Amino acid sequence: MSKGDGGKWIKIYPFSSVPLGYPPWIGQIDFSGIMLYNCSIMIKIIVEKSGDNKKIVSYLQNQFHTLSSGTIYKALRNKDIRVNDVKIKENVTIHAGDEITLYIKDELLYGSSANALNVVYEDENIIVVNKPQEIIVVSDKNERGIDKQVEEYCKLPYVRPCHRLDRNTSGLVIFAKNEMSEKAMLAMIKEKMVKKYYRALVCGVPQAKDATLTAYLFKDAKKSVVLISDEPKKGYQKIITKYQLLKKNPDGTSLLEVELITGRTHQIRAHLAHIGHPIIGDGKYGVNQINKQFGKNKQELQAYKLVFEGAYAPLEYLKGKEIKI
Repeated sequence: MSKGDGGKWIKIYPFSSVPLGYPPWIGQIDFSGIMLYNCSIMIKIIVEKSGDNKKIVSYLQNQFHTLSSGTIYKALRNKDIRVNDVKIKENVTIHAGDEITLYIKDELLYGSSANALNVVYEDENIIVVNKPQEIIVVSDKNERGIDKQVEEYCKLPYVRPCHRLDRNTSGLVIFAKNEMSEKAMLAMIKEKMVKKYYRALVCGVPQAKDATLTAYLFKDAKKSVVLISDEPKKGYQKIITKYQLLKKNPDGTSLLEVELITGRTHQIRAHLAHIGHPIIGDGKYGVNQINKQFGKNKQELQAYKLVFEGAYAPLEYLKGKEIKI
């Protein structure tokens, strides 16, 4: 990882020496003071011209490449970020010369074994990574996605994601390293040569140990939510979801293996909620009271296995291969 552009840093450690493994660009170290806030180390950044008129969330993600937007917004809510010594709680615009003070733990700022890029499989044409929760797949103007981490890891001119996962769904994402491989993989996914399996922790225990569910899904883009109907309706698309019961838990939850036959927005989350078994932690389609009971605020859903039943050139060698976490 390299330092982002646009800031001069001063860092104050509560130690007599810099911990091993920290990058040399940390900046000026002042050992004369011990400044801790909620067990975090204080960092001050002076915004330079290249950071002028930027939103603080995107600016900080450029400075700290493993820092998720979720962590930044949480720090804002907790008032752990200051601009010119004023506590802020919104995604404000910053300007050259502003002083940003952060009280965020080092492992979140610089990365650790917990949030470094987790490569599950790699060859000359594709790379498959295990995406954590709280990060999007494709970067946009406001947020850095895992695609940037993959680009930095591969150091290639062409790296493209072949599919996506929801922000808070963890698991396997395939990236192509060249245009031919991207076209082949997209065609393989479209023609259902690539089977995707998920693990979901749900409320309750389904009556059937395994089932193929059919319903119809409507995407309300304005509200960023989907609706499920048992009957076909105008504007609704047919969806098919298969599941198998893996485990019944004493706490009234169960672990399911879910296979996506069709791949619509929020399909697994909405479909399981529709049949009365919402995913634990799902704030959109789940039950808040149940989520609080289990202390979960992100859906317990993981894309854990890929099975290649067929493949096109130049990926023929993937036929019959299984990749899983």
